Amino acid sequence: MKFVKFNIIVFILFTSWVGVAQQLPQFTQYMFNTVSINPAYAGSRETLSVVGLHRSQWVGMDGAPTTQTLSVHAPLRNEKIGLGFSFINDEVGAQNFQYAYADFSYTVPTGENSKLAFGLKAGFTGFSLDADFRDYHADDPIIYGYENRWKPNIGAGVYWHSERWYVGLSAPRLLNTDYNGEENYEALERISYYFTGGYVFDLSESTKFKPSFLVKTTNGAPLSYDLTANFLFNDVFWVGAGYRINERTSALGGIVDFQVSKQLRIGYAYEYPFSKLNRYTNSSHEILLMFEIFKSKRIKSPRYF
Repeated sequence: MKFVKFNIIVFILFTSWVGVAQQLPQFTQYMFNTVSINPAYAGSRETLSVVGLHRSQWVGMDGAPTTQTLSVHAPLRNEKIGLGFSFINDEVGAQNFQYAYADFSYTVPTGENSKLAFGLKAGFTGFSLDADFRDYHADDPIIYGYENRWKPNIGAGVYWHSERWYVGLSAPRLLNTDYNGEENYEALERISYYFTGGYVFDLSESTKFKPSFLVKTTNGAPLSYDLTANFLFNDVFWVGAGYRINERTSALGGIVDFQVSKQLRIGYAYEYPFSKLNRYTNSSHEILLMFEIFKSKRIKSPRYF
């Protein structure tokens, strides 16, 4: 049996006795996809912002994760209120997760150049197993019961920022949702907490340096740290590197972004794993597209966060 599918079967058998933590996918370009984890970010870019991202993780490994995200958010005429929507499709072997969530934020000024936003997220998480996988194990009483299902969940976050720095704290899923329909075991979506931050330094008139970080903690999973450093040249070209420190999936990544126009931005990230996984794969890849509509000349482009 294929390597990943074999491990999925062991995974499901093991859940007959214990709960398993389902985690949201992680991204090398997390700093440009913030609204997917923190609803308080909605509307913070002061314009309509659309971000699409595709991630192919652990390329070459059969059944490796692939993820697509789409987020849309903007402020209302009352600029204190922001609305957004985010969708994530995450496939890991025979397991499929979909996250469809709406975002609401309310922002208050905290100084001449800083703002503090509070956010709420609400929506549904869907879970299913591939039809071929279910059919192949139709007689297995443990596999049976993993039908397509959607469960509601809520999240919350805060986001404090200026033009030069930001700090955020969020929990995008606050309910321990059980996706299984049987009583003999649980398939839980555990609570994850995200702490993010970043700052922009002027190195010269044409060069800026932006370090950022993400700390993630999930009940039942190792603590994870993402440390990233990006350089911006002439407000057009970004290049940087990131390192994820994790007990199971540490990785080193490179990031390149290009501001094609005031409205369009394209990004690419490469990641190399430093764990036992590099026996089976040596790369993960991300492609990011950001499109924004600027109706007011007072809105600055590019935005650093």
